[in-house]
Amino acid sequence: MIEKKVAFIFAGQGSQSVGMGKDFFENSDIAKDMIEKASSRLGFDFKELLFEESDNLGKTEFTQPAILLVSCIALEIFKSKCDIKPQFVLGHSLGEFSALVASGSINYLDAVELVHKRGLFMNEACAGAGAGMMALVGLDDATVESMALSQREEGKKIWAANYNMDGQIVVAGIKADLESLADTYKEAGAKRAIVLDMSVASHCELLNSAVDKLNPYLNDFVTDNFETSVISNVTAKSYNTKDEAIDLLGKQLISPVKYKHSVVSYASELDMMIEFGNGAVLKGLNRKIVKTVPTINVSDMKSLELTLEKIND
Repeated sequence: MIEKKVAFIFAGQGSQSVGMGKDFFENSDIAKDMIEKASSRLGFDFKELLFEESDNLGKTEFTQPAILLVSCIALEIFKSKCDIKPQFVLGHSLGEFSALVASGSINYLDAVELVHKRGLFMNEACAGAGAGMMALVGLDDATVESMALSQREEGKKIWAANYNMDGQIVVAGIKADLESLADTYKEAGAKRAIVLDMSVASHCELLNSAVDKLNPYLNDFVTDNFETSVISNVTAKSYNTKDEAIDLLGKQLISPVKYKHSVVSYASELDMMIEFGNGAVLKGLNRKIVKTVPTINVSDMKSLELTLEKIND
């Protein structure tokens, strides 16, 4: 048994790209089987969604299951070659659902259906609202929070949504409100204020109606079979029961993602973090959040082999 202390981590929406998971599919029967079963479960072809140019990959009800499936494939192939157990699991936004799979509390097929529903409910909540999100670079948390509060007092709909790292926060709300304030943010010291290509406003009050719709599916699919704890995006603290998962994953829709807080709080317990899924978004963030603990990633067969080598060093 390998004695290194590791965390398994999973990225969320925005990490997708055409062709993700293809190397796994071409080189692993595990990937082929998981893609076939997920396609059967949801009634559409994941090979087409993942590997071919399509507008669907940018639609949240398809993006979410696509990202989760590739993350779970990376995890399963890794587990077939390495028996290391994580100290805890952590995901960024949607990635918390991949983390639940890694914890043992939900089957990946149930999770694929769950996040497909989640995407549909998010779309429904934001339909016709002109929702959007904006990345702010160069402002501290307190400044963004204060500005968002004063802007809401003036009737605008803007909330802090993702705390990615110091100096990088994503805000969510009505896209027209966000766009109208780009210069205001820059005058306050933002180096960049970038409206993201999103049709929903995640982690804010615009998604209130989605919470009640999601909860029955959480109740149906999440179990109490936690093999390891999950770090909550809402609290930056661990949980390991079904009741906590239902409560926190509902709140996650309307609460900001405390990703950097989670990494800072738990990094001292680790030798390394391993990111599973397409690309290496969290690996890049982690380099800037905490410099004492390395992050390695499993995004294709080559990175899998490199990760296994580093674990065994």
